[in-house]
Amino acid sequence: MSATPRKSRASGRVTLDHVAEAAGVSRITASRALRGERRVGAELVKRVAEAAARLGYVPDPAARALASARSNTVVVLIPLLSNNLFVDLLEAVHRTLYPAGYNILIGVTHYRPQEEEALLTSYLTQRPAGLLVTGFDRTPQCRKLIEQSGVPCVHLMETSQDPAQYCVGFSQTEAGQALTDHLLQIGRRRIAFAAAQLDPRVMKRLQGYRQSLSAAGCYDPALELLNPKPSSLALGGELLETLLQEHPEVDAIFFCNDDLAQGGLLAAMRLGIKVPQQIAITGFNDLSGSAQMWPPLTTVRTPRVEIGTNAASMLLNLMRGEPQRDHSIDLGWTLQLRQSTLGVLG
Repeated sequence: MSATPRKSRASGRVTLDHVAEAAGVSRITASRALRGERRVGAELVKRVAEAAARLGYVPDPAARALASARSNTVVVLIPLLSNNLFVDLLEAVHRTLYPAGYNILIGVTHYRPQEEEALLTSYLTQRPAGLLVTGFDRTPQCRKLIEQSGVPCVHLMETSQDPAQYCVGFSQTEAGQALTDHLLQIGRRRIAFAAAQLDPRVMKRLQGYRQSLSAAGCYDPALELLNPKPSSLALGGELLETLLQEHPEVDAIFFCNDDLAQGGLLAAMRLGIKVPQQIAITGFNDLSGSAQMWPPLTTVRTPRVEIGTNAASMLLNLMRGEPQRDHSIDLGWTLQLRQSTLGVLG
């Protein structure tokens, strides 16, 4: 056995055969070891990895896909990269899939179902090993593409009772209802809902808001300010000013996410409006900076890191053909009660 096999004359590349020969294993064992399959012993995995590193072996994704009818790529479709929520989720997905031998290919849909359909049509030609997609709102053609591809798929950020849908998330509606209940419990009755983007998850939070206020006999549709523009701090400030100009009696604002709420807090400070004495403000997602605002922002902490980790683990089981006990995992949410509704300390 040669310790340094010759490269392919045709391409000059080190191939999997060279790695297998150097490690003293079969080609299929070398392939399985490099993919991180559990049935290959740790000692063999180490030996193959050392041989690959010594030879400078770089896997050919096209050849791997042709040989196995699947690549080692997992496609992840998210709405935005500018939203820290999805950045945190992607980091958790990567930390779970990369050690198992998978790379992620990120597609950004910009909350547009047609754009998601185009991305998925393109990415499926690359024979991905698995799919992670955000939510359940997509075109019929997109659903058909996923179903007919035979590629394992896990949905992020939401849950479903459909046993055919694998998903990891939480109830957006229940979280929205709980946050509104909190505002009612501290004595607020003219509670507005200010939203941007208006994606399906925002609308489910709105549903929870409506349910809570309707049950308390306080629901007023005039206090809903729904703007389809992308979410931003600047827009949050604009929404607060608009609400207070049109409805000066408002005593609380439920912003659909923390970006808007942070902008609302900054606008209130600029306008000399005391929070929460004159108006209570809440957000959603507990993004970076919310606890450092003044006053610190009451919000809902969403388990985005946990969702990424659990969804990637579920997908690994599906890709490996291993049993998956639960088709839907509800990771819940946490109310983060801070001074923007409870009052400033000190």
